[in-house]
Amino acid sequence: MPMQRPIACSRMYDVTPQARAAWADLFRWLADATGIALEDLAYPAPRPLGELWSRDDLGCVFMCGWPFSKARPQPLPIAAPVPRAERYAGRPVYFTDLVVRRDRGFKRLEETFGQRIGWTDKGSQSGFNALRNHLMPYRESAGKPLYSESIGPLVTPLRALDSVIEGTADIAPLDSYALDLITAHTPERVRDIEVLVSTASSPNPLLVASPQLGAERARILGEALQGVSGADDMRPVLDRLCLSGFATVTPERYDVLDQRAEKSARVPPF
Repeated sequence: MPMQRPIACSRMYDVTPQARAAWADLFRWLADATGIALEDLAYPAPRPLGELWSRDDLGCVFMCGWPFSKARPQPLPIAAPVPRAERYAGRPVYFTDLVVRRDRGFKRLEETFGQRIGWTDKGSQSGFNALRNHLMPYRESAGKPLYSESIGPLVTPLRALDSVIEGTADIAPLDSYALDLITAHTPERVRDIEVLVSTASSPNPLLVASPQLGAERARILGEALQGVSGADDMRPVLDRLCLSGFATVTPERYDVLDQRAEKSARVPPF
């Protein structure tokens, strides 16, 4: 029997109260547009994301692309967000932005070596895997740790950001789309922060469903999200989410993340 009340959850991008409210509006619209009842589940940090993703009642839940690529059975892909900023070029991708305090005066990544680096979770693409992959050539060349101290797991982008603001870490990774949302809604929080360097792009975290939802209902949800940019009443919601819309994605698109992880695991991180 198909699940009766699949859950929706935006935990990965609930980085401000305004963003959380906008996701709730989107999920309500999606349920109305498709006739598929969705329970908007609050799942605040530090509750473990792995436990969320292992549930069998996922209906429209954000999942990091790297765990998605490794999950067996693999969840059903619904759609991936397309951030609005020019740097994304209309693609469902994001970057890991390595942020520092502006008053530290760092101009090049190499100037942060020997300092303290923060990271979010060893299962995270943006907060660990992309960071490790970007630093791998420097680590191989140095033949020794690049940083004097590794600060983590910080769990969330907000805690990674705060670690730099408060001086616990000198540099830390942030999902660039999460940073877009934080900057749009709480610009005062990032006024002393700057992006020192960005990694290569990665496929965006995606909305997924449990196999129990069924491929047909997953398809209906995905098609509705792909059409949301044409709904006049949803333009203000997309504005609040800093999105131009959603794109269809396939599981194969995320295989590159595990390939990068295997490559960078050859040397110790940081």
